Formats: sequence, C-alpha cells, structure tokens
Amino acid sequence: MSEILDRLSMIGIIPVLALEDAGKAVDVAGALILGGIDCAEVTFRTAAAEDSIRNISKAYPDMLVGAGTVTNTEQVDRALSAGAAFIVTPGYNPKVVNYCVEKRIPIVPGCMDTNSIEMALEAGLDTVKFFPAGQAGGVPMMKALAGPYVNLKFVPTGGVNKDNLLEYLGFKKVIAVGGSWMVKGELVNNGRFDEIERLSREAVEKMLNFHVVHVGIHNDSEEEAEEQVKRFCEIFGFNKEPKTSSTFASDGIEVCRKRFPGVHGHIAVGTPDVARAMYHLAKKGIAFNMDTAKYKNGRLTSVYLEDEIGGFGIHLMQE
Repeated sequence: MSEILDRLSMIGIIPVLALEDAGKAVDVAGALILGGIDCAEVTFRTAAAEDSIRNISKAYPDMLVGAGTVTNTEQVDRALSAGAAFIVTPGYNPKVVNYCVEKRIPIVPGCMDTNSIEMALEAGLDTVKFFPAGQAGGVPMMKALAGPYVNLKFVPTGGVNKDNLLEYLGFKKVIAVGGSWMVKGELVNNGRFDEIERLSREAVEKMLNFHVVHVGIHNDSEEEAEEQVKRFCEIFGFNKEPKTSSTFASDGIEVCRKRFPGVHGHIAVGTPDVARAMYHLAKKGIAFNMDTAKYKNGRLTSVYLEDEIGGFGIHLMQE
C-alpha cells in the first residue's frame, strides 16, 4: 500500500479526470505522460469511468491509474478489475474504507475534520484526501489539523491550481496535490490534447521550480580559495561567509577549499524536493551519483548529476 503512495509522492501532481467518453481516455493519458505526469485519478462521476480506466491501463501499463469519487464497494471492484491501482473517496465512508483495508487496496479517503481523520487513523491509514481543500481552509487548515496528528499526511484536492500548488506542496505533510486544471472538460471534449500536454508540463516545471542557487569554484588548497574570496570582496564589496568546506563571497559564489565533482567547478540548482526532482529527471534519462547524496533528518537534500555540463558538476539542492 505504501509503495503506491510513495510513488504518488514522487509524481507530486494527480490529474483528476472526469471523462464522458472512454474513447478519449488514451489520448488524454498520453498527453499527461508527454507532459511529465505519469498518473491519473479517473472519477466515477461519469458512466465512462470504468472503461476509461481499462483503456488507459491497457495502453499505458506503467502509468499509475486510480479511481476517484468512489462511494460504494461495487465501484471498488469494478475499478480494480479495470486496472485501478488505488481508490480515492470524496468523504469518509466506513464501509468502503474497511473493505479496501481488509483487501489491502490502497485508499485515500476524503477527510476535512477531526472526526473523519480519527476514523481514518483508527482504520490504520496515515494519508487522507483533504477535500474540498480551498473551501475547507487550504494550507492553514491542514496545518491546524496536523497539529494533534503528527504522522498524518494529506492529498489536498479542490481549488488547487498552477498558481497555488507550490503553496500546498510547500507544506511537508502534503505528499501530492490533486487537480483538474490541466484536464478540463472542454479541453478533453474538443480534443485539445496538445494543450493538456502543455499545461501538464507547465505544472511539473512549476512544481520542481528549478533555479540557480550559486556557482562553485573548486581549488586544491585553502590558500588558493582564500585569495579568490579576498579578490571578490575587494572588487565588488561582497560579504565573506565561511562555511565548513568553503567560503561564500556573496550568496551566489561559493569558493571551495577542495575539489568536488566538476573539472571547472559546480553549479547548484535549487528545487523544493530533491527526491521528487530526481524522479522526474530520471524519466528524461538523467542519472545521479548517489555517492554524493546528502541527507538531513532522513530527507535527501543534495545530490550531483552523473554527467558534467561544460566541465561543471551540477548538483540539486533542497531550497
């Protein structure tokens, strides 16, 4: 069960599909994959849900497909037989939750108050769908609910969009967000699969939020490094900030007292979640040097790419 949730956490965004025509399901799924999102929640709000799940699962067996808006155990069985890997419910239905828990089916029930959260915890679950997120108080409400339930995690859905997804994902109790802005009905019905791909790619880029943090200069001795820092500070008036193995001359220049990966130096690229960034970059064929990985409190905070670019080592770092 946790394997599915772990993968959803790496993907970060769960498109919520309400498909009226199962014949369009494969095209929509293909557009999502091209845009960098290899999962989807197909809601049982339409009669085409079961066939849509089946069509996507057959066409893209590696895509993580779930069933949403599930309100009874019959829908659970239909979803599973069609190829669904997880179940999402709009509210907390004890019969549906218990059925899934007994059969070890990953389920994320909808919860928006302490009563439903306590029922979910009593059932052995640690992840709930916070729905409707926007109307229920957004991030401040989730933080308030997380206070007494320290191990609780959330998948906020409802009111999440490209403009606020970083705010939601910035709360570390959130494993992923659910949304439909990249798969709106009008786009699907009009066959605008190119736009679905574009919006999906835009959402992933927004989520990963890659940006240059600093450039590192590598040296063979502390004397070399100290002379370089001195020059930067003399010429530009930068502040000097010593660290364990380097000294910063301003926030953007790291002068290292030894060598790290990179013939000429290194470039640090910031991202909110290094592990999630690795997942998405790996789909592009990017490899990582795990011997360089650094962790803090069990969380991956830094790692170098296997390959250099222009003689510079590139390392991701949590920002």
